[in-house]
Amino acid sequence: MSERKYFGTDGIRGRVGVFPITPDFALKLGWAVGCVLAQNGVGKVLIGKDTRISGYMLESALEAGFASAGVAAAFTGPMPTPAIAYLTRTFRADAGVVISASHNPFYDNGIKFFSTEGKKLPDHIEHLIEEQLEKPLSCVDSDKLGRASRITDAAGRYIEFCKGTFDHDLSLSGLKVVVDCANGATYHIAPNVLKELGAKVIKIGCEPDGMNINHHCGATDVQALIEKVLAEKADVGFALDGDGDRIIMVDHLGNVLDGDKIIYIIAREALRNGQLKGGVVGTLMSNMGLEIALKELGIPFVRAKVGDRYVLEKLLENNWRFGAENSGHVLLLDKTTTGDGIVAGLQVLSAMIRNKMTLADLSSGMKLLPQVLINVRFSGKSDPLNHPDVIATIKDVESLLEYKGRVLIRKSGTEPLIRVMVEGQDNELVLQYAERIAAVVRNN
Repeated sequence: MSERKYFGTDGIRGRVGVFPITPDFALKLGWAVGCVLAQNGVGKVLIGKDTRISGYMLESALEAGFASAGVAAAFTGPMPTPAIAYLTRTFRADAGVVISASHNPFYDNGIKFFSTEGKKLPDHIEHLIEEQLEKPLSCVDSDKLGRASRITDAAGRYIEFCKGTFDHDLSLSGLKVVVDCANGATYHIAPNVLKELGAKVIKIGCEPDGMNINHHCGATDVQALIEKVLAEKADVGFALDGDGDRIIMVDHLGNVLDGDKIIYIIAREALRNGQLKGGVVGTLMSNMGLEIALKELGIPFVRAKVGDRYVLEKLLENNWRFGAENSGHVLLLDKTTTGDGIVAGLQVLSAMIRNKMTLADLSSGMKLLPQVLINVRFSGKSDPLNHPDVIATIKDVESLLEYKGRVLIRKSGTEPLIRVMVEGQDNELVLQYAERIAAVVRNN
């Protein structure tokens, strides 16, 4: 198959008003997706969004495109990405659509799709959609046009689903939890889930205005959460991203737990309870400390390409349940079909309660190796990764690490960035090596 033109590792994403995140493209995308899905007799899709102001424009354009292909669209309003995956399954819809740029600033937006099983669309379906996009737009006869409707109880349905993933014999009574919803799609979901399970909830990042999503808050900027947890003497803090599929946690001491530490706690607890099936899937970015800690427990560990879709593919290939990215995507296939920040956080709280341990104590069995990630913006006119100076510098750094660390250089799947990651045992040397490679990439 040829390289995809529009779809990245997580759907289609970019700056609003700049192709392809424009109303005319969204209209044609809805039509193209509708045409491809209609080959299987598709009847209805669900459309959800985060809290970006541009979501209103894009959902209207998408709905018009679906209608012109003869596909009905049901709107949920602001709803987390994993909620759309769940609701697509429960409503027996033929596909789910999420309008979100996840952790990006408000001026970006994106469109991604779920299959009727609540999973990301397979690569071959995305290729078919791109082929359809090259064709001229058409419209079905008036009597076959798709209709639009609204799901009024979507939030309540998803709140009950999240609560159902938490052990029925446990309660969060007595726990003080700070939850940062990044002014995003979980603002009316996560606090209610935690409150209804008995926690005392302190909310931040729960006042979206269309433009403050992910702004100095949420999973990509946890400083406000750390300060609130310490000021309130809370037991734990949750930081979700704009669309709710990522979680970063903070313990009562202000220490940050990323996706690596979260999946370590969940996998170890499953092992203790005899519920672990197989091993854990990480990515090329997963810290070596996770691999070492799991090995000490006798839990198998394999790496997938970066992107939660590839973690999912590897899980299904091995018939395993647990996978994660250190950025906070945590996949628990015994609970749901995609990364879900709220569900993952509840499993960690369950482990805290069952073991009568603080989050700091629960995570103490895993030590992260120093890891530095530098993002280098590039024009896209040439490929720095193929430049001889870049290749030579990478080889030199790898020889200096002497197999006691790792170098990973890759292109972002959603932005014009080269990601330079260096990992090793000495923090100062790791930083020095990463900056050295980044400088060469930047100059080529």
